[in-house]
Amino acid sequence: MRWLLRVSPSGDESMRADLIDRLMAVSGTLIRALVYLMLASPAILVVLSSFTSSDTMNFPPMGFSLRWYKVAFANELFMAALWTSTYVAVLVAIVALLVGFAGAFAMNRFSFRGKAFLQGLAFSPLVVPAVVLGIGLLQLFAWLDLTQTMYPLLLGHLVLTIPYVVRTILASLTLHDQQLEQAAMNLRATPFRVIRRITLPLIMPGLLSASIFAFVTSFGNVTVSSFLTYGGHVTLPVQIFAYVDTSYDPLVAAVSSLMIVVTLVVILTIERLIGAERLA
Repeated sequence: MRWLLRVSPSGDESMRADLIDRLMAVSGTLIRALVYLMLASPAILVVLSSFTSSDTMNFPPMGFSLRWYKVAFANELFMAALWTSTYVAVLVAIVALLVGFAGAFAMNRFSFRGKAFLQGLAFSPLVVPAVVLGIGLLQLFAWLDLTQTMYPLLLGHLVLTIPYVVRTILASLTLHDQQLEQAAMNLRATPFRVIRRITLPLIMPGLLSASIFAFVTSFGNVTVSSFLTYGGHVTLPVQIFAYVDTSYDPLVAAVSSLMIVVTLVVILTIERLIGAERLA
């Protein structure tokens, strides 16, 4: 009887701990579901509203029709802006990946004078307001007489995306085992061969994640892009923003849905290439 009395409190504590663990698990699941719903609901509402047959954008949509998608594909301004956004975002992703890898590799593997300054410079665009950055770049390229070229837009998006690329690649370089590289160098492999055959394959998920960050950031940017349009070419977010000033019909929802589709295609393609588990 005394033994039972001694065991009972510990049994109660164990049951109480199990109950707390279950409550925490359930509450965590509910909170995650709520956060995901809040993040996805704007996109879901826009996509559903794009299928309306009405002349006004409302929710729930009145009827079902692909009318506004036909109008979107027939609109030369929006299609040209979609091509400009995609073209610039792909270029930015490629260049940012090259520059970001070089910078991250140097910061991770070498100690040199000015390293702290380089790190601060790489991440400084994150603390500079986008409006200030856009005005500054506009003044710079106006002074260089390059405002009617693609270079201001390309450089502006590179400045925005490189911090994310460098941070992602730095994390990958820090986490992977460098002993394989050292073993390859002990076997007389050249530094370039070690990077090409050992380093890049090991950090490939990080590289692809960085490219996704760069593409999505460039593709969806409005603030900097509005200052740096060139030769009458504007990006799709800027074109949508300008269109909303004068009209608010379901064409905006249809074009926005096309943006969502393009972004999802890029992300799903990367996931299909390397797998969601490795990408995470």
